Amino acid sequence: MGHYRPIAGHGLIGDLQTAALVSSHGVIDWFAAPRFDSPGVFTVLLDHDGGGYFQLAPERSEGTWRQLYYPDTAVLVTRFMSPDGVGEIVDYMPVLPGPTASGRHQLVRVARTVGTSRRH
Repeated sequence: MGHYRPIAGHGLIGDLQTAALVSSHGVIDWFAAPRFDSPGVFTVLLDHDGGGYFQLAPERSEGTWRQLYYPDTAVLVTRFMSPDGVGEIVDYMPVLPGPTASGRHQLVRVARTVGTSRRH
């Protein structure tokens, strides 16, 4: 059980048809498409040895990580602060127009540097 991140350490993004779980360290641990009950695309949350994942992270892992949602949205921000600087990953899934279920989904990830240390 030591390999698995607690479910409470995840944010949820979705588009009303499917969803993804993003760990507090910016890793998409679970994502099923095109629907919630479809086979998983990323499933490391359930299978540490064989499940895939999508990770965006700094080269060095030391530092502090925080997650928050932009107010009144389902846009998730994962921010990391390290001795080298501050960065963030913004994750969301836009809801596509139309009254019926679709096989089309977008998982958007934006990574950016917010600040760097003066040592570099």
